[in-house]
Amino acid sequence: MASVDLGHVEKRYPNGTRAVVDCTVHVADGELLVLVGPSGCGKSTLLRLVAGLEEVTAGEVRIGGAVVNALTPQERNVAMVFQDYALYPHMSVRHNLEFPLKMRRLSRTETAHRVAWVTNLLNLGSLLDRLPKQLSGGERQRVAMGRALVREPAVSLLDEPLSNLDAKLRVQVRAEIAELQRRTNTTMIYVTHDQVEAMTLGNRVAVMHEGRVQQIGSPQELYDRPATTFVAAFVGNPPMNLFPTCLAVDAHGRTAITIGGSSITLAPAAKPVPPAGGTGLRLTAGIRPEALRLAVREHAGHGLQAVVEHVEWLGHETLAHLRSSDPVAANGIRLVARLPGMRALAKGEVVSLEVDADRVHLFGEDGRALRAAGETP
Repeated sequence: MASVDLGHVEKRYPNGTRAVVDCTVHVADGELLVLVGPSGCGKSTLLRLVAGLEEVTAGEVRIGGAVVNALTPQERNVAMVFQDYALYPHMSVRHNLEFPLKMRRLSRTETAHRVAWVTNLLNLGSLLDRLPKQLSGGERQRVAMGRALVREPAVSLLDEPLSNLDAKLRVQVRAEIAELQRRTNTTMIYVTHDQVEAMTLGNRVAVMHEGRVQQIGSPQELYDRPATTFVAAFVGNPPMNLFPTCLAVDAHGRTAITIGGSSITLAPAAKPVPPAGGTGLRLTAGIRPEALRLAVREHAGHGLQAVVEHVEWLGHETLAHLRSSDPVAANGIRLVARLPGMRALAKGEVVSLEVDADRVHLFGEDGRALRAAGETP
């Protein structure tokens, strides 16, 4: 096991495409870091740069403190698990597990010891004499994991390993991978485009977009304190509501923003330190769906007014899709509110929404979050 350090790593192709841009990431020894982002954002390329399957254009890749830029994949002592499993179809499970050890010319005794260890670890005993075509998707994935772990690599790299499994099986295998990582304390870098996988698996999560790492942090940090509008919109289901706004000062001298034509006074903890320009500055406001609630009857008509466009009743909660008129946005703003239980709302109904002022996020014109007053950068 070993740490992984990427220092200002870049990958440019001959046609000028920049797949990875100035990436600096530290993965601690024994940590599970998840790289998440939409298709084409550079996360799989970054994984291949660590593995040595792609050549770094600029920057350094370190494994266990040693620079490995010039080393072959075999010399880096990393194992990679692909989304298509990459098992040898003509070999039994036992021979698939033994193969990487035979290639390294390990003794029969050591090979048998390691295969027995990984067989017990992943509960593969009843599968050893089967061919890959005789296995279910989940069983194939466990064998692919076993073939990677049997080598006792310094780092395990997983490239969307669950994408070929159905939804129920993904949940099961995801839990198995998380437990396996905890038991073996293996350094893992896990790539996925599924934010649910990312948020439930990673000790830390790195969100990527257009080749750049937007933010690295714990799942809670990414959800509660997104660094950019991209992270705010990507993390969370439904995603954060984002819409144009501007800073203002209400009649009592308190900082406020306008949403859908309504003025929302910010809580002291959420009051931003505005850049040059002060009040009247155009910003992007972000509000999580759960930070919106229906106004109590006696306050109806005083909150943010919105029209119900669509309702999703999910049993434990109701997702209300709404539209509010807004002088800044020509077509108004669309909002999603997460309401508890089964709320009876009708399409076309006008409702009043209250906003949790403690949970308003503000982003500057560059898409980066503004820090709050008294908060360290």
